[in-house]
Amino acid sequence: MNRTIRLIIQSGLWLIIGNIIWLNQDANIEILKENLVVLMFQILLISALIYFAAPKLLFEKKHLLFAAFSILLIGLFVWILAHIFHAPLEEVQPAIRPEMRPHPTPEMRPRPLEMKKPPTHYLLYSLILSITYVLALSIEVYSYLKQKEKETIKALNVNLQNELKLLKSQINPHFLFNSLNNIYTLAGIDSNKTQKSIIHLSDMLRYVLYECDQETVPLKKEIEYIENYLKLFALKSSKTYPISTEFTISNHAATIAPMLLIPFIENALKHSNIDDINNAFIKIKIEADEKSLNFEVENSKPQKIIIKDKVGGIGLENVKKRLAILYPKKHQLIVSDNETFFKVKLQLKLT
Repeated sequence: MNRTIRLIIQSGLWLIIGNIIWLNQDANIEILKENLVVLMFQILLISALIYFAAPKLLFEKKHLLFAAFSILLIGLFVWILAHIFHAPLEEVQPAIRPEMRPHPTPEMRPRPLEMKKPPTHYLLYSLILSITYVLALSIEVYSYLKQKEKETIKALNVNLQNELKLLKSQINPHFLFNSLNNIYTLAGIDSNKTQKSIIHLSDMLRYVLYECDQETVPLKKEIEYIENYLKLFALKSSKTYPISTEFTISNHAATIAPMLLIPFIENALKHSNIDDINNAFIKIKIEADEKSLNFEVENSKPQKIIIKDKVGGIGLENVKKRLAILYPKKHQLIVSDNETFFKVKLQLKLT
């Protein structure tokens, strides 16, 4: 809501209040004129606050100048109303002819302590203009805070998007690096398998380049990517790796943030010593229904730590950051780590 609309709404509000007061005062024409004059000064006061005092002084943290300006402005308007535009009360009261006045009796004469003086016009106008100013100031402060909140949320979203892009840029080169390493290893073993691996790699690259730019992708596509990744990994050797998969998807419309699960699988392949077929294992399980997705990956741990390459993987920290950004309060990640196995359980609430 812009400043002009706020001014119009408040002016209309005080116009309605003035008319109600006027109707309760027998619709006296002189009181109506006085109320309209007061309304004019109320509008001027609100305009001065909206277009100058609030944006130029208060919101620029010039608090002393704002307070001084406000007090002087209200005082000036009160003085002008009381001295120039005020109609004396005697002029608006109906005249009573002397012969119509009842002869005062002792009982009718007011006692000195019972006589009450009406509030001075300085006090009356000060109250009216002060209430007007405080109400307008409250609305301006509220509007300012709401605008700042929107700007903060927008800036936060921009930062989150930038961080997500950075995290995804860390994932994609890592995936390409590992895949090319596998194909390079396979090229010296079997040329036919090399051709198959290139086909798998092309499917994976197509997914990464053309679909991973979206905020979410169909879960089916993400699973196909995982399957191609495992096929590509299996082709680098004639061994049958002890990798078991179980994918149960009852919700075919389920979507997920792209490249969210693969770092867990890369981590399992890297640290399980899967080449030791008799002593190693990897178990991958994905279940998805209408409301949630459950992902589990468990891998064996060798007795001795084996460093496969000097270049580190993406690691769990990257995934934790993405989960915190993409699924705040909508995910649960449980990591179990002991001497014999490493297990990750991830549960996501699907929207």
